[in-house]
Amino acid sequence: MASDGLCVVITGAASGLGAATAAILAKDGARIVINYSSSQKEAEATAELCRDAGATEVIVVQGDVSKDDDCRNIVAAAQHWGRIDALINNAGMTKHVPHHDLDGLSAEDFQRIYAVNTIGPYQMVRAARTLLEAGAKASGRASAVVNVSSMAGITGGGSSVAYAASKGALNSMTLSLGRALAPLIRVNTVCPGYIDTPWFTKGRGAEGAAKVRDAVIARVPLKVASTAEDVAALICFLATPPSSNMTGELVRMDAGMHLLA
Repeated sequence: MASDGLCVVITGAASGLGAATAAILAKDGARIVINYSSSQKEAEATAELCRDAGATEVIVVQGDVSKDDDCRNIVAAAQHWGRIDALINNAGMTKHVPHHDLDGLSAEDFQRIYAVNTIGPYQMVRAARTLLEAGAKASGRASAVVNVSSMAGITGGGSSVAYAASKGALNSMTLSLGRALAPLIRVNTVCPGYIDTPWFTKGRGAEGAAKVRDAVIARVPLKVASTAEDVAALICFLATPPSSNMTGELVRMDAGMHLLA
């Protein structure tokens, strides 16, 4: 994985995909800032797992990425390292509303979802830029930003129209920032399809989530449901030196679902 000694900030890392990403990086001795918005107990448990796995240092920081001051505080937790080698923008939210139900989403819903899913990553990159550039100068290779998007941002599907639109905007922003921040910072995005995490359980309940999972497995060409660890491995690849020559990429992991279009 080649993450030994890397300084990494991960938003939305209390559980699920963010926690799985932190756990992989910890095994190679990374220094990690684990951000959470409301789940302090889960974040502390994830931090302890990372310490046990071999992380050099783990810092837990509360913050809502939709708030610029919080983004700056999250980044400030890494200031004593003098650099950031990878920023992973994983924090996200949605509201589960059928796409045909146009009355199910308010302007406030759109604003909140965009604030977390699109504006949040932008603010995190802006806050971290100086430390990311310092990381590039120290290592002699570009530092990494990895955005966690969704196939919904490509297909217009997903949990709601607002969610799909916010992830589509994040995908476009990846291209813009990839151009703007090179050569010292590279920016790539992961676009997962279905991931078997509590995300769907929270939105649809256990029975509804199980139905979604079974339907996905039955439909996708590879007949599998991606786990958090599957997608986290891809995130870690994009965050570490083996992907040093990649920027501006939208990398899909959907078990082949896009082949059915």
